[in-house]
Amino acid sequence: MGAFNGPRDWGRLLTAMLTPFREDGSVNHDEAARLAAWLVDEQQNDGLVVSGTTGESPTLSESEKLDLLSTVLEAVGDRAAVVFGAGTYNTEESVRLAKAGEKRGAHGIMLVNPYYSRPGQEGLYAHYSTIACEVGVPVMLYNIQGRTAINLETPTLLRLAQIPNIVAVKEASGNIGQIGEVCAAVPNGFRVYSGDDAMTLPLLALGGYGLVSVAAHVVGREFQAMIRAFPSNWPKALTLHRSLLPVVRALFAYPSPVPVKYATSLFGFDCARVRLPLVEAPETDRRAVETALAALFPALTHAR
Repeated sequence: MGAFNGPRDWGRLLTAMLTPFREDGSVNHDEAARLAAWLVDEQQNDGLVVSGTTGESPTLSESEKLDLLSTVLEAVGDRAAVVFGAGTYNTEESVRLAKAGEKRGAHGIMLVNPYYSRPGQEGLYAHYSTIACEVGVPVMLYNIQGRTAINLETPTLLRLAQIPNIVAVKEASGNIGQIGEVCAAVPNGFRVYSGDDAMTLPLLALGGYGLVSVAAHVVGREFQAMIRAFPSNWPKALTLHRSLLPVVRALFAYPSPVPVKYATSLFGFDCARVRLPLVEAPETDRRAVETALAALFPALTHAR
Protein backbone atom coordinates (compact mmCIF):
# COMPACT_ATOMS: atom_id res chain seq x y z
CA MET A 1 0.00 0.00 0.00
CA GLY A 2 1.24 3.45 -0.88
CA ALA A 3 1.45 6.22 1.70
CA PHE A 4 -1.59 8.46 2.01
CA ASN A 5 -0.57 12.03 1.33
CA GLY A 6 -3.86 13.80 1.99
CA PRO A 7 -6.98 14.30 -0.13
CA ARG A 8 -6.88 15.85 -3.54
CA ASP A 9 -9.44 18.64 -3.84
CA TRP A 10 -12.20 16.93 -5.78
CA GLY A 11 -14.20 20.16 -5.86
CA ARG A 12 -17.87 20.68 -5.04
CA LEU A 13 -19.56 19.32 -8.17
CA LEU A 14 -18.88 15.87 -9.57
CA THR A 15 -20.92 13.91 -12.07
CA ALA A 16 -21.43 10.19 -11.73
CA MET A 17 -20.62 9.62 -15.37
CA LEU A 18 -22.69 7.38 -17.63
CA THR A 19 -21.03 4.73 -19.78
CA PRO A 20 -21.62 4.97 -23.55
CA PHE A 21 -22.06 1.69 -25.43
CA ARG A 22 -21.68 0.86 -29.11
CA GLU A 23 -24.36 -0.94 -31.11
CA ASP A 24 -22.66 -4.27 -30.39
CA GLY A 25 -22.84 -3.58 -26.64
CA SER A 26 -19.15 -2.85 -26.11
CA VAL A 27 -17.93 0.24 -24.26
CA ASN A 28 -17.52 3.21 -26.60
CA HIS A 29 -14.24 4.69 -25.39
CA ASP A 30 -14.10 7.44 -28.00
CA GLU A 31 -17.50 8.72 -26.91
CA ALA A 32 -16.60 8.33 -23.24
CA ALA A 33 -13.56 10.56 -23.74
CA ARG A 34 -15.62 13.14 -25.65
CA LEU A 35 -18.32 13.12 -22.98
CA ALA A 36 -15.82 13.45 -20.14
CA ALA A 37 -14.28 16.51 -21.77
CA TRP A 38 -17.71 18.08 -22.30
CA LEU A 39 -18.73 17.45 -18.69
CA VAL A 40 -15.63 19.20 -17.43
CA ASP A 41 -15.16 21.96 -20.00
CA GLU A 42 -18.77 22.82 -20.86
CA GLN A 43 -20.83 21.58 -17.91
CA GLN A 44 -18.32 22.94 -15.37
CA ASN A 45 -17.90 19.77 -13.34
CA ASP A 46 -14.96 19.76 -10.95
CA GLY A 47 -14.67 16.00 -11.20
CA LEU A 48 -16.16 12.76 -12.47
CA VAL A 49 -17.01 9.44 -10.88
CA VAL A 50 -16.32 6.56 -13.27
CA SER A 51 -18.05 3.16 -13.00
CA GLY A 52 -20.61 4.15 -10.41
CA THR A 53 -24.23 3.02 -10.53
CA THR A 54 -24.99 5.66 -13.18
CA GLY A 55 -22.20 4.10 -15.22
CA GLU A 56 -24.06 0.75 -15.02
CA SER A 57 -21.23 -0.71 -12.96
CA PRO A 58 -23.02 -4.00 -12.17
CA THR A 59 -22.95 -4.82 -15.89
CA LEU A 60 -19.29 -3.89 -16.45
CA SER A 61 -16.48 -6.41 -16.15
CA GLU A 62 -13.39 -5.55 -14.10
CA SER A 63 -11.36 -4.96 -17.25
CA GLU A 64 -14.08 -2.71 -18.71
CA LYS A 65 -14.18 -0.64 -15.53
CA LEU A 66 -10.42 -0.19 -15.43
CA ASP A 67 -10.09 0.57 -19.14
CA LEU A 68 -12.87 3.15 -18.83
CA LEU A 69 -11.02 4.73 -15.92
CA SER A 70 -7.88 4.99 -18.06
CA THR A 71 -9.85 6.58 -20.89
CA VAL A 72 -11.35 9.25 -18.62
CA LEU A 73 -8.04 9.94 -16.89
CA GLU A 74 -6.39 10.47 -20.26
CA ALA A 75 -9.21 12.77 -21.38
CA VAL A 76 -9.57 15.03 -18.32
CA GLY A 77 -7.29 13.80 -15.54
CA ASP A 78 -5.01 16.82 -15.90
CA ARG A 79 -7.83 19.26 -15.10
CA ALA A 80 -10.47 17.41 -13.09
CA ALA A 81 -10.68 14.87 -10.31
CA VAL A 82 -11.42 11.33 -11.50
CA VAL A 83 -12.87 9.07 -8.80
CA PHE A 84 -13.20 5.35 -9.46
CA GLY A 85 -16.24 3.35 -8.37
CA ALA A 86 -14.64 0.22 -6.91
CA GLY A 87 -17.35 -0.87 -4.49
CA THR A 88 -19.23 -4.15 -4.90
CA TYR A 89 -20.96 -6.59 -2.54
CA ASN A 90 -17.75 -8.63 -2.47
CA THR A 91 -15.03 -7.23 -0.21
CA GLU A 92 -12.20 -9.17 -1.84
CA GLU A 93 -13.29 -8.05 -5.31
CA SER A 94 -13.61 -4.46 -4.11
CA VAL A 95 -10.09 -4.53 -2.68
CA ARG A 96 -8.76 -5.85 -5.98
CA LEU A 97 -10.60 -3.16 -7.97
CA ALA A 98 -9.57 -0.37 -5.60
CA LYS A 99 -5.90 -1.32 -5.76
CA ALA A 100 -6.04 -1.65 -9.55
CA GLY A 101 -7.79 1.73 -9.84
CA GLU A 102 -5.13 3.35 -7.68
CA LYS A 103 -2.44 1.80 -9.89
CA ARG A 104 -4.14 3.20 -12.99
CA GLY A 105 -3.98 6.68 -11.45
CA ALA A 106 -7.43 7.30 -9.96
CA HIS A 107 -7.54 10.42 -7.79
CA GLY A 108 -9.88 8.69 -5.37
CA ILE A 109 -12.06 5.64 -4.81
CA MET A 110 -15.81 5.54 -4.24
CA LEU A 111 -17.28 2.62 -2.28
CA VAL A 112 -21.01 1.92 -2.24
CA ASN A 113 -22.79 0.02 0.53
CA PRO A 114 -22.44 -3.71 -0.28
CA TYR A 115 -25.77 -4.24 -1.97
CA TYR A 116 -27.92 -7.35 -1.47
CA SER A 117 -25.64 -8.77 1.25
CA ARG A 118 -27.10 -6.51 3.99
CA PRO A 119 -24.14 -7.15 6.32
CA GLY A 120 -25.27 -5.01 9.28
CA GLN A 121 -23.32 -2.12 10.80
CA GLU A 122 -20.33 -4.17 11.97
CA GLY A 123 -20.13 -5.79 8.58
CA LEU A 124 -20.29 -2.39 6.89
CA TYR A 125 -17.45 -1.14 9.08
CA ALA A 126 -15.34 -4.21 8.37
CA HIS A 127 -16.05 -4.02 4.62
CA TYR A 128 -15.21 -0.35 4.23
CA SER A 129 -12.23 -0.29 6.57
CA THR A 130 -10.69 -3.36 4.94
CA ILE A 131 -10.80 -1.76 1.49
CA ALA A 132 -9.66 1.69 2.62
CA CYS A 133 -6.64 0.29 4.41
CA GLU A 134 -5.46 -1.40 1.21
CA VAL A 135 -5.12 1.84 -0.79
CA GLY A 136 -3.38 5.15 -0.32
CA VAL A 137 -5.79 7.37 -2.24
CA PRO A 138 -8.75 9.22 -0.67
CA VAL A 139 -11.97 7.26 -0.28
CA MET A 140 -15.56 8.44 -0.59
CA LEU A 141 -18.27 6.25 0.95
CA TYR A 142 -21.66 6.06 -0.78
CA ASN A 143 -24.72 5.62 1.40
CA ILE A 144 -27.81 4.78 -0.66
CA GLN A 145 -30.28 2.57 1.12
CA GLY A 146 -32.75 2.59 -1.77
CA ARG A 147 -30.35 0.67 -4.02
CA THR A 148 -28.51 -1.39 -1.42
CA ALA A 149 -31.16 -2.29 1.20
CA ILE A 150 -28.89 -1.10 4.02
CA ASN A 151 -28.27 2.28 5.64
CA LEU A 152 -24.83 3.44 6.76
CA GLU A 153 -25.84 4.75 10.17
CA THR A 154 -24.23 7.86 11.60
CA PRO A 155 -22.24 6.17 14.43
CA THR A 156 -20.74 3.74 11.92
CA LEU A 157 -19.85 6.56 9.54
CA LEU A 158 -18.17 8.49 12.35
CA ARG A 159 -16.04 5.44 13.21
CA LEU A 160 -15.05 5.12 9.58
CA ALA A 161 -14.23 8.84 9.37
CA GLN A 162 -11.37 8.21 11.81
CA ILE A 163 -9.57 6.20 9.12
CA PRO A 164 -7.17 8.74 7.57
CA ASN A 165 -8.00 8.25 3.89
CA ILE A 166 -11.79 7.99 4.29
CA VAL A 167 -12.45 11.66 3.63
CA ALA A 168 -16.00 11.99 2.28
CA VAL A 169 -19.46 10.48 2.03
CA LYS A 170 -21.97 10.65 -0.79
CA GLU A 171 -25.16 10.82 1.23
CA ALA A 172 -28.29 9.56 -0.53
CA SER A 173 -30.22 8.12 2.38
CA GLY A 174 -33.14 10.43 1.68
CA ASN A 175 -33.36 11.03 5.43
CA ILE A 176 -32.98 14.75 6.08
CA GLY A 177 -32.64 14.15 9.82
CA GLN A 178 -29.75 11.75 9.30
CA ILE A 179 -28.11 14.09 6.80
CA GLY A 180 -28.27 16.88 9.38
CA GLU A 181 -26.72 14.60 12.01
CA VAL A 182 -23.91 13.64 9.67
CA CYS A 183 -23.10 17.21 8.65
CA ALA A 184 -23.00 18.30 12.29
CA ALA A 185 -20.89 15.41 13.58
CA VAL A 186 -18.21 14.61 11.02
CA PRO A 187 -14.64 15.76 11.69
CA ASN A 188 -13.36 19.05 10.29
CA GLY A 189 -12.38 18.60 6.66
CA PHE A 190 -14.59 15.55 6.12
CA ARG A 191 -16.83 16.30 3.15
CA VAL A 192 -20.50 15.46 2.90
CA TYR A 193 -21.74 15.38 -0.69
CA SER A 194 -25.37 15.07 -1.70
CA GLY A 195 -26.07 11.92 -3.68
CA ASP A 196 -29.54 13.19 -4.55
CA ASP A 197 -29.75 16.12 -6.98
CA ALA A 198 -32.99 17.46 -5.48
CA MET A 199 -31.50 17.49 -1.96
CA THR A 200 -28.42 19.53 -2.81
CA LEU A 201 -29.58 22.91 -1.53
CA PRO A 202 -31.02 21.47 1.72
CA LEU A 203 -27.75 19.59 2.28
CA LEU A 204 -25.72 22.75 1.75
CA ALA A 205 -27.95 24.55 4.24
CA LEU A 206 -27.17 21.84 6.80
CA GLY A 207 -23.42 22.27 6.32
CA GLY A 208 -22.75 19.85 3.47
CA TYR A 209 -20.00 20.41 0.94
CA GLY A 210 -21.23 19.62 -2.58
CA LEU A 211 -22.92 17.22 -4.96
CA VAL A 212 -22.20 14.00 -6.80
CA SER A 213 -24.78 14.37 -9.53
CA VAL A 214 -26.66 12.56 -12.25
CA ALA A 215 -28.46 15.59 -13.66
CA ALA A 216 -25.19 17.53 -14.06
CA HIS A 217 -24.67 15.62 -17.29
CA VAL A 218 -27.01 18.23 -18.79
CA VAL A 219 -27.45 20.96 -16.15
CA GLY A 220 -23.98 21.07 -14.63
CA ARG A 221 -23.56 24.80 -15.23
CA GLU A 222 -26.80 25.47 -13.39
CA PHE A 223 -25.89 23.26 -10.43
CA GLN A 224 -22.45 24.85 -10.25
CA ALA A 225 -24.07 28.31 -10.25
CA MET A 226 -26.41 27.27 -7.43
CA ILE A 227 -23.58 25.86 -5.32
CA ARG A 228 -21.50 29.00 -5.84
CA ALA A 229 -24.42 31.32 -5.09
CA PHE A 230 -25.42 29.58 -1.88
CA PRO A 231 -22.95 31.17 0.61
CA SER A 232 -23.75 34.78 -0.28
CA ASN A 233 -26.90 34.88 -2.41
CA TRP A 234 -29.60 32.62 -0.99
CA PRO A 235 -32.42 34.00 -3.21
CA LYS A 236 -30.44 33.20 -6.36
CA ALA A 237 -29.56 29.72 -5.08
CA LEU A 238 -33.20 29.05 -4.23
CA THR A 239 -34.39 30.25 -7.64
CA LEU A 240 -31.89 27.96 -9.37
CA HIS A 241 -32.88 25.05 -7.13
CA ARG A 242 -36.54 25.46 -8.04
CA SER A 243 -35.79 25.80 -11.76
CA LEU A 244 -33.84 22.52 -11.71
CA LEU A 245 -36.46 20.40 -9.97
CA PRO A 246 -38.53 19.61 -13.11
CA VAL A 247 -35.40 18.31 -14.87
CA VAL A 248 -34.45 16.21 -11.86
CA ARG A 249 -37.96 14.76 -11.62
CA ALA A 250 -37.93 13.81 -15.30
CA LEU A 251 -34.51 12.19 -15.03
CA PHE A 252 -35.68 9.92 -12.20
CA ALA A 253 -39.21 9.12 -13.39
CA TYR A 254 -37.88 5.93 -15.00
CA PRO A 255 -35.05 3.68 -13.73
CA SER A 256 -31.78 5.61 -13.75
CA PRO A 257 -29.59 6.00 -15.76
CA VAL A 258 -31.97 5.40 -18.68
CA PRO A 259 -33.47 8.93 -18.72
CA VAL A 260 -30.16 10.76 -18.26
CA LYS A 261 -28.59 8.73 -21.08
CA TYR A 262 -31.46 9.81 -23.31
CA ALA A 263 -31.18 13.42 -22.09
CA THR A 264 -27.45 13.52 -22.82
CA SER A 265 -28.07 12.09 -26.29
CA LEU A 266 -30.20 15.18 -27.02
CA PHE A 267 -27.00 17.21 -26.73
CA GLY A 268 -25.34 15.20 -29.50
CA PHE A 269 -23.75 12.24 -27.72
CA ASP A 270 -24.10 8.65 -28.86
CA CYS A 271 -24.90 7.38 -25.39
CA ALA A 272 -28.56 6.38 -25.14
CA ARG A 273 -28.00 2.61 -25.25
CA VAL A 274 -28.20 0.65 -22.00
CA ARG A 275 -27.29 -2.90 -21.04
CA LEU A 276 -29.82 -5.44 -19.84
CA PRO A 277 -31.52 -5.68 -17.44
CA LEU A 278 -32.14 -1.98 -18.19
CA VAL A 279 -34.25 -1.20 -21.24
CA GLU A 280 -35.13 1.91 -23.20
CA ALA A 281 -37.62 4.32 -21.61
CA PRO A 282 -41.13 4.46 -23.10
CA GLU A 283 -42.19 7.33 -25.30
CA THR A 284 -44.00 9.17 -22.50
CA ASP A 285 -40.88 9.29 -20.31
CA ARG A 286 -38.67 10.42 -23.19
CA ARG A 287 -41.12 13.24 -23.98
CA ALA A 288 -41.12 14.26 -20.31
CA VAL A 289 -37.32 14.58 -20.43
CA GLU A 290 -37.55 16.68 -23.59
CA THR A 291 -40.21 18.96 -22.09
CA ALA A 292 -38.25 19.55 -18.88
CA LEU A 293 -35.05 20.35 -20.76
CA ALA A 294 -36.81 22.59 -23.29
CA ALA A 295 -37.98 24.83 -20.47
CA LEU A 296 -34.33 25.58 -19.69
CA PHE A 297 -32.87 25.21 -23.19
CA PRO A 298 -35.40 26.35 -25.83
CA ALA A 299 -32.83 25.74 -28.58
CA LEU A 300 -33.15 22.00 -27.98
CA THR A 301 -36.75 22.14 -29.24
CA HIS A 302 -35.67 23.80 -32.48
CA ALA A 303 -32.79 21.35 -32.95
CA ARG A 304 -35.09 18.36 -33.04
